[in-house]
Parts: sequence; structure tokens; C-alpha cells
Amino acid sequence: MDKIPVGVLGATGMVGQKFVELLLSHPWFEIVALGASDRSVGKRYADAMRWLMPTALPQQIADMQVVPCIPDLPCNVVFSAMDSSVAGEIEENFALAGYHVVSNSSNHRMDPSVPLMIPEVNADHLELIKKQRFDRGSIVTNPNCSVIGITLALKPLADLWGAQSVNVVTLQALSGAGYPGIPSLDIVDNVIPFISGEEEKVEREPLKILGKYHDGKVIACPIDVSAQCTRVCVADGHLACVSVKLKKEAEMSEIIAAWNRFQAEPQRLKLPTAPKRPIIYLEDERYPQPKLHRALEGGMAISIGRLRRCSLLDWKFIVLSHNTVRGAAGCAVLNAELMAKQGYFSSSRENRFCSYLMT
Repeated sequence: MDKIPVGVLGATGMVGQKFVELLLSHPWFEIVALGASDRSVGKRYADAMRWLMPTALPQQIADMQVVPCIPDLPCNVVFSAMDSSVAGEIEENFALAGYHVVSNSSNHRMDPSVPLMIPEVNADHLELIKKQRFDRGSIVTNPNCSVIGITLALKPLADLWGAQSVNVVTLQALSGAGYPGIPSLDIVDNVIPFISGEEEKVEREPLKILGKYHDGKVIACPIDVSAQCTRVCVADGHLACVSVKLKKEAEMSEIIAAWNRFQAEPQRLKLPTAPKRPIIYLEDERYPQPKLHRALEGGMAISIGRLRRCSLLDWKFIVLSHNTVRGAAGCAVLNAELMAKQGYFSSSRENRFCSYLMT
């Protein structure tokens, strides 16, 4: 069967390149368009950017001509890695023109009718699409790169014991700042204790993600989150030190067991990008570490370690997630896989493959 044709908007940046890398050999999706800013339009993709991914760029993709980010692409599904300074209006234009926009950008995350998706956590929030004003099109977003790992770790706890309050300190990788990112003299031998807008996202987005879908809207989860976010000299992998207060008493062995057995809709459906184990608990007290564990399950699993009692709240632990895979492009691709499997793309004129997926 033909694959689903897709485009990548903002294809020359770090997250855009990660989208391209993940889609190169994807069994369901095929890249047919690469969009970027005016300074790149008309160039060969290989000439419009510096390829920073560890895999080789196929000649067919390298030779593709970069096109403007306007809704005349030969597909009906686009992945957006555009900068938030321009993404909002462009994504809306695509959705109004009938495209399904699967976005990593922050602009529409808190719109009441836009799903803010981690497929293992809130797959039912896709129902919000029916309330959108885009007729045949839609916008679906994935959360902030740190929020994804933190919220995945909280999901089993919230379901089984209830989460009342959370305190988190993040140690975030350099790749989260894009390319060329932070000057070396600013970050080498240093920690930068401020990332613009990051703490607000970490404190706000989990409430929507963990919220309950009811009667066409999401009722925010009543949980208090306090965050401090820092940038550290690590290439990839966001680490978070989390303390949580639960509503009901839990034992350490019960919490670890809940993490290790956690699976959800992507695993049940066996989506191509879904990790078999979304959460992996590591017993060694020195773990998790970015260099050793960020690539578990192809970068789509989060790793947790050092669960112990907290003298201020109830429990504290360490969470690690790959910020450009699970925390960005990988989560968006998984969102798109879930949408395809559930038939949200089936009305698109090119997507004959969707009828195959539904069988």
C-alpha cells in the first residue's frame, strides 16, 4: 500500500532535522515536502542547512528543493517544527486549508480545542479535534520537552494514588536550545539557571495533559506544580529531579511496579514508534544518566531512578528523557501514528493507506 504523504515545516532546524531522520524509513509516512523560511526556499535541502543528525542523509532527501511554508503542499499531513515566533499563524493557515498539523511548536498548546498530547497519557483528548473550527483540518500539539518525561512519570502515580503537588528542578540539554544554540564560553564549566518561558510551561502544561476529557472539553487536573529550570552542558537528554505529594499512601515497591508495568494505547495498538516499555525503572542508585540511558527504546522510553522518601512531600525521584526524540519529534510522530490508526487522516485525498491501517 502507498504510504501517507507528509510534509515537514521548519525542516532545517534541530527538531525539523529530527523529524526528517525519524520519517526517513517510517513504515506509514513518506516525506514529500520540506518547508522552511524564505532564506532557505529554493535551495536543495542539503544546501539549506547543516545536517546534524547521526544518520546519513539520503540523496533523494538531500536533493529535495525547500519550499515555502504555505498550504499548497502535495499532502494533507504536516509536521511542524517551526519557531514559535512564526508558527501560530502558519499552522492555523494550514489547518484552515484542510491540513492536519501535528506540531511541536508551543503556540496552540493551551488552546481549549487543541489536544496537548502524550499518547500514553491522554489519547482520549483527540476528541477535542471535533470542536475545532478548521472543518477538514486540525491541529494537534505535543508538550514541552521537559514536560513529557515528567508527566509520563506522574501518570501511573496520579491514576493509582492521586497526585496533589509536585516540585521539579530540570537539568536540560544543549540541544533543547537549538542550533547553534548557546555559545561555548557561556555553558562550558557552567550551569545557566534560567530558560526563558520554560518554568511557566512546566508548571502549566501537565495540568491540561493529566486533565479529564468530558463533554467536549478538558477539565484541568487539580495539581500544584512548582518548577525551576536550568541549562547544563549535556548534548541530549533532559533530567528532572521530582518530588511529589500523593493523595493516598503508597509503598516504594508498588510505585516501582506501577512504572515498570505501565503501558497504554500506543502499546496496545503496536504503533511503529511506540516503545514496548514507556517507563523503565533503573535500580542502580547512580542512574539514570543522559550519556547511558537517553537512547533507551530508540529514545522513546523515559528512565527513572533513585525513588526514595521525601522529607517535605512524600516521594522523590529522578526522570530522564531524550529531549529531541521523546520530548519533541518522536512524540509528534507517535501522535500522528495514533491519529492515522484511529482514522483521523482517512478523509485526506492521498491517504489510501489509512483504510489499510483500520483493518
